[in-house]
Amino acid sequence: MTQTMAEGLVDTGHGGLIAQDWNQLTFRVNREAYRSAEVFQAERERIWNHNWLYLGHETEIPNKNDYKVRTLGGKPLIFVRGGDGVVRAFLNSCPHRGTVVCREEQGNARNFQCFYHAWTFNSSGKLSALPGDDAYAELERFKGTMDLRPVAKLDIHEGFVFVSFDPDVPPLLEHLGEAADVLSMAAEQSASGMTTLPGIQRYGVKGNWKLAVENAMDGYHFAPTHNTFVGYLRETGFPVTDDDQYAHDLGGGHSMLVLTGHNGRLGMIWEPRFGEAEKERTRLNREAMAERLGQERADAIGDASRILFVFPNLLFFDLEALTIRQLEPVAPGRTDVRAWQYVPVDEEPDVRAMRLKTMTSFVGPGGLATPDDIEAYEAVQRGIEASKGDTRGFNDWSDMSRGMERESKGEKGRSIDEGAMRSFWRHWDKALGKVSDATATEYGSGC
Repeated sequence: MTQTMAEGLVDTGHGGLIAQDWNQLTFRVNREAYRSAEVFQAERERIWNHNWLYLGHETEIPNKNDYKVRTLGGKPLIFVRGGDGVVRAFLNSCPHRGTVVCREEQGNARNFQCFYHAWTFNSSGKLSALPGDDAYAELERFKGTMDLRPVAKLDIHEGFVFVSFDPDVPPLLEHLGEAADVLSMAAEQSASGMTTLPGIQRYGVKGNWKLAVENAMDGYHFAPTHNTFVGYLRETGFPVTDDDQYAHDLGGGHSMLVLTGHNGRLGMIWEPRFGEAEKERTRLNREAMAERLGQERADAIGDASRILFVFPNLLFFDLEALTIRQLEPVAPGRTDVRAWQYVPVDEEPDVRAMRLKTMTSFVGPGGLATPDDIEAYEAVQRGIEASKGDTRGFNDWSDMSRGMERESKGEKGRSIDEGAMRSFWRHWDKALGKVSDATATEYGSGC
């Protein structure tokens, strides 16, 4: 999975947003990529309108006529399980005059009625009623052209629902590539199946969405930024280490950190703070998983924590607990985040309570990690204004060169290097293409 120079890594050269130099072993990103309105608009048009985007998990809408209202790429959507049981996604826009049809965030409804002129659509998107229909010629033909408009593409992998606004997008599994199996490993953790819990963590961050991706793929920051959590774990008897932990480029902009020394995992890897009862339950669970899946697959699933990024908007944290996190860029310096908990269907109440407690202690919005992370990338967003317009060479560029020598030799990337970030930026650069000649400040030496 590691790319090498021989496989054609691209040097984007002078004046662009990425400056990669294999002779000097440096990799830098122009900070206009985080703050430019022009770049943000190009991302909306070229990335968010032409890729698969993570919408939600099908267990969020388990019953017929269940729905959620959600925004992706700035487009309001209705995520619904129709009366026929089929999962669909519609643009939340009335075909009549464009009014938002569904104004509640969630619920269960057989019909959606536009408040403006009372046009009514069933949960499968069909126009079922409109007042004064005698004013329309060839009524049935007309009604047939006025159903809710579905997204161009929708597909589901292991319950994870993805949509695209581009009818010519490649098949979902082709887009996911190696990331598909990582999602499958999460789905296989329980014989009873996995589900999302009701409720959502939702918060806004005053930072660019790409900083959230960088933060998730950055093992280098773990010890210095989360020193309170590291100290807490060590006090409980868990030996925190960065050794034998790796970063993987999964292709297509997707990447993954594989971590073995940052935390335990409920039902998979025991640590002292979970208690003795959980130690025995973990042993029995691992034995049952090996019998069900085979020892090799069970070990692959159970032996390490993972942080997965699926380009461009899905982060999946398989740490103490399993958290699905969705990114929604709002502006160059603003990102909305939504997060759900992903759990075994038949989990015992005391174990479920422990799972939620450990989740909130670290990756929850009030935990010992996420507030640190949010402050870090909000601080970056504030700080990049300091070098805006600075023409003195490297001053307006962020450096991500750590580990490039190992990468140039084709060696396995470490989680504390910055290879996963580089793989993201290379794909981002390819997907975005050239924005304009004037967007970036030219980087002086070494390119």
